[in-house]
Amino acid sequence: MQKPMSRPNGAPPPVSVRELRKIYRDITAVDRISFSLEGGSITALLGGNGAGKTTTIAMLMGLVVPTSGEALVFGANMARERHKVLHRMNFESPYVDVPMRLTVRQNLEIFARLYGVRDLKSRIAETAEEFRLVELMHRPYGKLSAGQKTRVSMAKALLNDPELLLLDEPTASLDPDTADWVRSKLEVYCRGRGATLVLASHNMAEVERLADRVIMLEKGRIIADETPPELIKRFGRANLEEVFLAIARRGVADGEDARSTT
Repeated sequence: MQKPMSRPNGAPPPVSVRELRKIYRDITAVDRISFSLEGGSITALLGGNGAGKTTTIAMLMGLVVPTSGEALVFGANMARERHKVLHRMNFESPYVDVPMRLTVRQNLEIFARLYGVRDLKSRIAETAEEFRLVELMHRPYGKLSAGQKTRVSMAKALLNDPELLLLDEPTASLDPDTADWVRSKLEVYCRGRGATLVLASHNMAEVERLADRVIMLEKGRIIADETPPELIKRFGRANLEEVFLAIARRGVADGEDARSTT
């Protein structure tokens, strides 16, 4: 963990969410949530299936238009102005594949252009070396193993040296060794770049290792916003996984703040 970086006077925070709400027909996926994130921080979005984590990330990416409220990234409203800040952010998830028939090199070239990467060839070569992809560059992405695909996905996510990195279950279904490699890469990147990371994960050990802040969602609402040690202490549990299970099994009544629950 590391302390968030201070912002220059007048500079907007990397992420500012204001009364953000998303309704799909009769389902409220995200219900008027607000929070702000500083540079150099790693924040985990936690909650069970359907809590609103992925929808929140999709609105931060500008892929889903809010029903009401705002998702601001570096001061840009992502529902209307994502083109202004796209080059400063990126996304990684094992659930989102890149084109299967294209080679690793072709995929990296496409995403490098999409994110406005300068010195494209040298940056791709540098990234291929860092993520041990040199021998895979001419292979179709669809022919790679799960671990190799993970390395390509991480390379794609860091290709443009993003100031904001959004991660949705980055180590899901990975073996322990590869998962540890991914976490180490993220830690080193965040410390070295001073980047802001937003992590949605069901792996509580991963969250305890990486996150300096936890925003816990229940039925689209924020029910807790604290550091992992603060949550563990307040709920009197041994670790974050026990806290998660305690909240999930008790349930939190609509409108009730988990801060009042012990």
